[in-house]
Amino acid sequence: MWFRVVPFALYMGFVALNDGIQWWLPDEAGEWLLWLYPLKIAAVGTVLMMWWERYTELREPLIRGWREVVATVAVGMGVYVLWVKMDWSWAVQGEMNAYNPFLAGETRGMVLAGIRFVGAVMIVPIMEELFWRSFLLRWLINPQFERVPLGTFSPFSFMGTVVLFGLEHHLWAAGMMAGVAYNVVLYYTRRLWPCILAHALTNGALGIHVMMTNEWIWW
Repeated sequence: MWFRVVPFALYMGFVALNDGIQWWLPDEAGEWLLWLYPLKIAAVGTVLMMWWERYTELREPLIRGWREVVATVAVGMGVYVLWVKMDWSWAVQGEMNAYNPFLAGETRGMVLAGIRFVGAVMIVPIMEELFWRSFLLRWLINPQFERVPLGTFSPFSFMGTVVLFGLEHHLWAAGMMAGVAYNVVLYYTRRLWPCILAHALTNGALGIHVMMTNEWIWW
């Protein structure tokens, strides 16, 4: 269990630290907070690599057949398109803090932007899907979750992960929408890699959107 929970808990610990610094030192934090993200990604990425052999569900091929390709692309891009349209005032919890790497200057900003993009595409989807779709979705069916086949459906685990996944994000309605979409990919394929790839595609498209529009609020 812990191999799937600890990377997520570590990530959320950094999120809490970031929010705490902003609350306690709103004027002094400034550029320093920009560098907290690389530390977060490095820490989570290191833990994932240390325990990679434990993730048996990741030993399978990334994609099996054109049906998985279609499902992955459709869901990944669909979530992105809906996400940037669901920032309604009633669907936001807390304060959305923009991450503008170029506040650190042009050169360092490019480095930070690259790290942010790589983290969002390569680290976050693996970490989150291991926790939400591989662990929690099954654990809510049976605490001995490894006995539950990937893609097993139950109304309680489906709704539980959708609601909690939504509450993890400032845009809680968009988060719930994404939780439904990624759950459906798992139920359809009964494999984790398509969920990871769909999630990575969403984050990658969102990152490109941010860089092209300078709408840093989405980061």
